[in-house]
This record gives sequence, structure tokens and C-alpha cells, in this order.
Amino acid sequence: MTAEREERLVYYDGDLEIEAYRLSGVVQKFPNHFHDCYVIGVMMGGRRRLWCRGAEYELAAGDIVLFNPRDNHYCSPIDEEPLDYRAVNITPEVMSGLLRETAAGTEKLCFAKNVLFRSDIAQPLASLYDAVAARSPRMEREEALFLLLEQLVEECTVIKRERSGGDERVRLACGYMEEHFAENIALEELTALTGYGKSYLIRSFTKETGLSPYRYLQTVRLGMSKKFLERGVPPIESAAMAGFADQSHFTNFFKEFTGVTPKQYQRIFDVDAASSKREV
Repeated sequence: MTAEREERLVYYDGDLEIEAYRLSGVVQKFPNHFHDCYVIGVMMGGRRRLWCRGAEYELAAGDIVLFNPRDNHYCSPIDEEPLDYRAVNITPEVMSGLLRETAAGTEKLCFAKNVLFRSDIAQPLASLYDAVAARSPRMEREEALFLLLEQLVEECTVIKRERSGGDERVRLACGYMEEHFAENIALEELTALTGYGKSYLIRSFTKETGLSPYRYLQTVRLGMSKKFLERGVPPIESAAMAGFADQSHFTNFFKEFTGVTPKQYQRIFDVDAASSKREV
């Protein structure tokens, strides 16, 4: 059996302010992490086992995955089948603006389901990806995006979610790491902040967030490094500014979680800036 050629493509649409990406021929496992954006993805081929917010799913072609910001998740291939996957990332700020233009008329949303099996949404999502990848006329791309969002709002249970309850001390620890991500944070700092012992802190934190404190910190650092790269900060400087110990560790970690290297990720914004000047 001939191995399928691996392909990892990422595009940034400066007009729509969304990312679109494709992973093809990929057998890589993706460890437990979260995104600071909404993720809307479609399985085009291969099978995957997905764990998200305490639930397990078996995914196949035609299935839709929906991640809210901070929904922790991880996945692995089934029988080493290569993945063919397309998705778009939309920040909460951009999503709020888009939702005001839809029939829903809301600004905050939460996908109540993380997986939609054999969904009709697969086609409009694939069409949006194709339009962004081909740099189709702006009107065509905007129409594709709003057609997708309208169908999501109509067919999915989309609700407002305000965070309440939970462990206030864990939230304090989260906030501390989000503010001091560039520093060499020690577990002792979090225990002093929360008043918990180390073992109890790790257990409570993992139960509340779905991630260990260290994994949470590294995911926050990853999100910040992406923002630095998007602004044109060189990868080696982005690594240091985000709190990673060295460039090699940063590159390996970045690819493990995103599927592309920091340089590959940054290149999409350079290409978009150059092409946007030519588009009418």
C-alpha cells in the first residue's frame, strides 16, 4: 500500500478575518489542548477518535466538529487511517460581528454539540474553504461564510453561555497564567495563590478545565505565539515573548498542536498581505 502524501495548508483571509486550513494524509495524533477561537471543521476522509469535554466520538467522512473557545479536546487516528480535514477558525470578536448580521441577532454563542454526524453542513463548509483557498472574489467568500453561519444557527442548538459556578480558585490560577504567561511560573506560585496543596491543585484544575496546569499554560503560550507571528515577529522572538524556553521546543510544540511549523504559519499572513494589494 502506497503511503498518502502529507499536506498541510493554511490560509488567512484578511477581508473576512478568518483562518481556513486543510490537513491531508496526516496520521499525527493531536494531544489535549484548546483554541481561543471557534473552530468549525469537516471530516473529508479517514477516521478519527475524538475526545472533547469528557465525551468520546468516532469520526468519519461527512462529520462536523464544532469547538467553542477553550473547549479542550484531543484526537488520534483509527487504524492509522490518514486524515483529510478542512476547517475554519473564527475569533470571538469576529464571530460577534458576524452574528449581528444573521437572523439570530445575538453576539455570544455556544455550540451545544461538539459533533454533528453526517451533516449537510459539510458542503457549505467545504465551499467556504475552497473559496478562501482560491482567493475568490470577496462577495463570493462573504456569501459562503454567511450561508454556513445561517445553517449552523438554524440546524445546531446554539445558545448563549455565561460562565458561572465552578472553582473560583482554579479560575484565579487560570487568570494568573494568562497574565504572566511569559514568566517561568512555578507550581508554588499557583498553590500560594489558591491555598491548595500541589496534588489537590492539579486534580482540581484538571477537573475544572480538562487540562493540567502545565498543559493549560503551554496552550495559552501557544495562542500568544500565534498572535506574535501574525504581527510579523520572527519565530525565535515569538518563542521568547510567549515564554517558551528555546526555539527547538517551541517549533516542536507548535507543530504538534497546529500541524504546521511557526514559519509556515507566519507565511500565510505574509502572502495575504501581498495578495490583498492586488485584489479589487
